Amino acid sequence: MQAIIKPPKSLLRKVGRAIADYNMIRDGDRVLLGVSGGKDSLSLLQILGHLHSYAPVQFDLAVLTVDPEVEGFDPGPLRDYYDRLGIPWYYEQQPILEQAKEHMDGDSFCAYCSRMKRGIMYRLCRKHGYNVLALGQHLDDLAESLLMSLFHGGQLRTMKAHYLNKEGDIRIIRPLAYVRETQTAAFARQAGLPVVPDSCPACFTMPTQREHMKQLLAREEQQNGQLFASLLHAMRPLLTVPGQGAQLDVPADKLS
Repeated sequence: MQAIIKPPKSLLRKVGRAIADYNMIRDGDRVLLGVSGGKDSLSLLQILGHLHSYAPVQFDLAVLTVDPEVEGFDPGPLRDYYDRLGIPWYYEQQPILEQAKEHMDGDSFCAYCSRMKRGIMYRLCRKHGYNVLALGQHLDDLAESLLMSLFHGGQLRTMKAHYLNKEGDIRIIRPLAYVRETQTAAFARQAGLPVVPDSCPACFTMPTQREHMKQLLAREEQQNGQLFASLLHAMRPLLTVPGQGAQLDVPADKLS
């Protein structure tokens, strides 16, 4: 059996702080982690796997991979990887791209795919008794979403670090909310994680607003090394629903 790799302390500190700041994982939680096969979700699997073994907060951890049956993308080999890690896993296949061609109306494929995957994740959480759904978006994703909302939606909003779904039965958490994409990329490379190449080929074939925002932020960061620290400071009030961001009883340093 392949052991969980202990992530760098810099990653553990940031994830531990996010978990504590937004009360993400509580004693007795059953957490289902969505893993696409990209560097971010596979890094988060290692981080949560480490916390599952060593943190004083006791929680169950399982993995779900949704295969959208897009040509050129095969996350199937991840099932053997999960077995080697000894982590319970679920694998769902659905022809999302083909369904999008028939049912998508005035929306991007990425948005349609995200909604479909989220529905599958909710269904599996309910079916198997998981009360927390963990997702792998990081600080760069949150910053890009903020700019997209400002530029194209006229709203001050971004993806939340922790919130309750509208049905009130599943909490959604993003433990990488303080983590930069460069950190997950470096960890995935150094740890030799089995990243699935082109984890969403359909998205790579068409220009997206998100890619434009990523490039814009990269250019700005060249001139301002504190850009993402400033963006995180500005976004903090947006990252949770009022009343859901209470501190954990466990200090962040105890989660590493």
